[in-house]
Amino acid sequence: MTKNFLIVDDSMVSRMMTKSILASLQPDWSVFEAANGQAAIDLCRQQAIDLISMDLNMPGISGLEAAAVIRQEFPAIRIVMLTANIQAATQAQIQELGLSFLAKPITADKGPALLQALGE
Repeated sequence: MTKNFLIVDDSMVSRMMTKSILASLQPDWSVFEAANGQAAIDLCRQQAIDLISMDLNMPGISGLEAAAVIRQEFPAIRIVMLTANIQAATQAQIQELGLSFLAKPITADKGPALLQALGE
């Protein structure tokens, strides 16, 4: 089944890596990109998004702040936080929002874990 997947990361390299890995695992999915949290919120309001990989630390609003807004407006969208920040306090915030977590950097061997974290 075709899905709309949104990659949110201020690093173009991270977005490219995630997109490449996802394309190898799910070639039929449509992939959208946003370079910051506000752009992600705006895109979710314009496009039917099913799944999101969200960076934590970005300019402007954080990934957690953007995820909270998206979860409130679109509770069916599944979100995984993809971040190098593995501190206990951050993990607790991620869990409180009902989000999944996957440690950066994203690599080809983490592709199946990304899909699993999203319930796919």
